Parts: sequence; structure tokens; C-alpha cells
Amino acid sequence: MTAQLSSVELFAGAGGLAQGVARAGFHPRLVAEWNRDACKSLRKNQARGSELLRGWPIVETDVRDIDFSAFEGVDLVSGGPPCQPFSIGGKHASHGDSRNLFPEAVRAVREIRPRAFVLENVKGLTRATFRNYFEYLKLQLQYPDLTVRAGQDWTAHLARLEGHHLSGERGGLSYRVVAEVLQAADYGVPQKRERVFFVGFRSDVAAHWHFPMPTHSRARLLEAQAGGAYWERHGLPQPPSQSGKRPAPSLFASPLAPWRTVRDALADLPDPETQPDHHFANHHFIAGARSYPGHTGSPLDAPSKTLKAGDHGVPGGENMLVRPDGSVRYFSVRESARLQTFPDDYVLSGAWGEAMRQLGNAVPVDLAYAVARSVAAALNS
Repeated sequence: MTAQLSSVELFAGAGGLAQGVARAGFHPRLVAEWNRDACKSLRKNQARGSELLRGWPIVETDVRDIDFSAFEGVDLVSGGPPCQPFSIGGKHASHGDSRNLFPEAVRAVREIRPRAFVLENVKGLTRATFRNYFEYLKLQLQYPDLTVRAGQDWTAHLARLEGHHLSGERGGLSYRVVAEVLQAADYGVPQKRERVFFVGFRSDVAAHWHFPMPTHSRARLLEAQAGGAYWERHGLPQPPSQSGKRPAPSLFASPLAPWRTVRDALADLPDPETQPDHHFANHHFIAGARSYPGHTGSPLDAPSKTLKAGDHGVPGGENMLVRPDGSVRYFSVRESARLQTFPDDYVLSGAWGEAMRQLGNAVPVDLAYAVARSVAAALNS
């Protein structure tokens, strides 16, 4: 029988990454989050009897105040440090931004010495503007004991880390680290959402690991739509624009499933505007949606655009649905939770804007599960 794995979850938010990690077989010894509404969401679902959240030690605190040495030896540290310093919509201040809490994630790894870690952030971290800083983060995670000296800026620290890395010296705590940008839609999430993941294994852990292979593909979705299978599955006639089209013949049968679309995700949910009487939690109509250049919403028959952590009027119309007749409306919280693969019995606290903020900051549960499951398999082997 496989022994239960332990974890520490940082920057938990509404619990997207934490739920995926828990589903993969890790039991948290700490779930830390500073935002009051996010903590309310976690506690509310725990009080509602969520099996997945049972026994979670939820602590509402700033991670900078945590003594991580009390958790030394857990199997996994996971979390998503605040991403505003690196987001497209942020100020791009990276190391100089007070909201950059990556140093606290590195400190957690240094003090806890986990067998592995999974940290994630926005794709913007990989932009050319932050390339050197991206390498800096990776090297800090590889050698967490090699800390910043008094009066040393990050570029000087980077130089020390590079010198240590190339010297071949391997004294002290070290990790084998890989980083990759994953597209959530490739793992069955009905949303085009790219996140960068840092995964590391302690140097004494003989883990043969790689990022999980995609399970879904855009090509298979186009094939299913062109061939008619997609429309038949939804009980719909094939659109005239698709009529007569056939997918290009393939020499090899693909084992991948089609990308999941907004229609796939929301098929059994009533329209909150026309059918307000229903039993789904967090599923209420929000008026005021409108389309304009750069804010056009997500079409039904593709994965949604990336949900963002704003209230409304977010660039790109990420939080809006485009109906077949071209009209738009805001996604309800429940619909947004579906697009983030949160379970239907998971309730978000706060008004619509606050709940959407929590979801917009979250990691899709199914994407988190795919990564964490593969890490758990490596640790158990």
C-alpha cells in the first residue's frame, strides 16, 4: 500500500492548485493564504463537508510571518506566488515589486527541505524582459542554501549562483529543477490558459520525471467539428460553415482527445438570465456586459479565453460568453468555476467581483492534478 504523502501549500487562494495536489494523494500539513475572502471560501467548503478539504489546516496569514522549519521533511511544497509583478497587465517591476513573494517560496524550500516542489506563475514570467530574472529564480530554487548576502542586489546574487552552478560544487541543499509553460487546454481544461511551472526534486531523490504529456489537442477538436461528431454529440445540426468539410486524412491515429469547449463545459447548466430558478450555487445573472474592440468574449465552440482576476471590463473580454446570436453576457461564478474545473459543490465566497478575482487567480484544478499526480508517482516509485 502506498504511504500517504505530505505537503505544504502556500499562496493557496481559492484552492485550485491545492485541490489538484490533494486529489493526487498529498495531505497538507499547512494551507496558507492571506486574503480573507479566499480563506472564507476554503473554510466554507470545509464546513460544507468537502471530502477533499477534510482536515486541511487553513491558516490566514502572511507567508513572511511563517517559521517553515516546523514543517521540515514534508514531501512537497506547492504554491503560486503572487503574479502581479510579471503579468501582462502589471507594472513589470519583477524583483523590485513589493508583491513579488518568490523569495518566500525559496525560503520555504530552504527551511522545509521537501523531497519535491511544484511552483507556478503566469506565462509573462518567461517574456524576454524577465529572461535573466527567470534564470535567477530557477537557480535560487536549485541552490536554496546559497542566499543573498547583505547589500547584494539580485544581479550580483545571480552571478554567484551561476558561478556555483558551473563550478561543479554540490555541497549543501540542492534540487534538480525543470520549468515549462503548460497550456491548460492540452490537459482537458475548457480554457486557453498558459502557466509556467517550476518542478524540482531534491538531489538525493532518485526520481525519473518529466512533465505529463498532453491528453487533449486542438487538431482533434477541429477534426471532430469538421467531421460532425462534435455537433452530433451536442444534438445540434452541423453549421453551414462546416458543411462539406472533412478533416485531412492522417497517417496515424491520435490517442489524444479533442480540446474541451465552453459548450462542453456548460452544456447542462441553465442560462442564468433566462432560467434563474435552478439549484446550482454561485450561478446568477450579472447584467451590463457589452462587446467592443478588444473586449469580445469567449465563443461557445472553443475553449474560453483566459479568465482574469478583474471585476468586469477586463481587456479581451475573458469573463464574457458570446451566444450563438452574437450577443454577450458575463459568465456566472459557477460557469467560471466550471471553466477552471472546480467541482460543482465548491462554493466561492464574496460578491461576483471578489469571487471572479479568486477564480481568475486560480490554477485550473485538472491541470494542477495532472502535474501533481505525476510528481506523486515519481516520489512513490
